[in-house]
Amino acid sequence: MSEIIITKENFDDEVRNYRGLPILLDFWAGWCGPCMMLSPVVEEIADELDGKVKVGKVNVDEQPELAAAFHVESIPLLVVVKDGAIVKSSVGARPKEDIIKMLDIE
Repeated sequence: MSEIIITKENFDDEVRNYRGLPILLDFWAGWCGPCMMLSPVVEEIADELDGKVKVGKVNVDEQPELAAAFHVESIPLLVVVKDGAIVKSSVGARPKEDIIKMLDIE
């Protein structure tokens, strides 16, 4: 499964009201160096864990309302959501293994 672009218009359907797979949200911006380093890692996770996790990308410059709702102060910010609730979050570029551990999937 490829990454889903999350916007305020599709947030309720794709994240808030979604019940099923854990969701990894990547809050990022095009001008953010660490975000650009993390982006291919998140893409790999989306491909490798297809069917086990849903991956969404939130551009904080294009979606300021979502960035505010998640209290984004630093990026990249990774947030794991399960059944509409935030269960884990991490600021900064992380190794792929650490991100997979955050997802807590079998």
